[in-house]
Amino acid sequence: GAERIAALLAGTQLDDLVLVLISGGGSALLTWPAPGLELADLQAMTGALLRCGAPIEQINTLRKHSTRLFGGQLARMAAPARVAALVVSDVIGSPLDVIASGPTTPDPTTFADAWAVVERWELAETLPHALVAHLRGGLAGTVPETPKPGEPLWARVANTVIASNVHAAEAAVAAARARGFNAM
Repeated sequence: GAERIAALLAGTQLDDLVLVLISGGGSALLTWPAPGLELADLQAMTGALLRCGAPIEQINTLRKHSTRLFGGQLARMAAPARVAALVVSDVIGSPLDVIASGPTTPDPTTFADAWAVVERWELAETLPHALVAHLRGGLAGTVPETPKPGEPLWARVANTVIASNVHAAEAAVAAARARGFNAM
């Protein structure tokens, strides 16, 4: 599916509009390993991070630097088209770069940040060799970084959170109050 999305984006032009719906779970559903990596490498990485108790922000930092669409890379593929992303958040605070690993938002993290996660959880010896080599390539500058804040491409990208945990909680409180409950 991710490869098909990339193929659709390959022909975009300046006057095109790419409409993207992003929701929680997108990190699992939109996975397309970086060149030289296999899906099994990413599965092993995610499993290792989950077993260590790494928070979602750290897991997604590695996902952004080991895949082709996360960390703003979908938006980069869509350029020069305009991109409108409608986001359904399942992450507290709705940080756009964390929801579904941020395919249409600037990535504030770097390969150095990804490697710091590997070191923090002492995973360099247990992660797949190809993944470790890929991350080291990013550290050395031989693998391109994800798109960063301030790059010109972001002038043509709009991300809008249309639903979140806060929206759901506010609706639940309003519905309870409408039925006479003292809800907070």
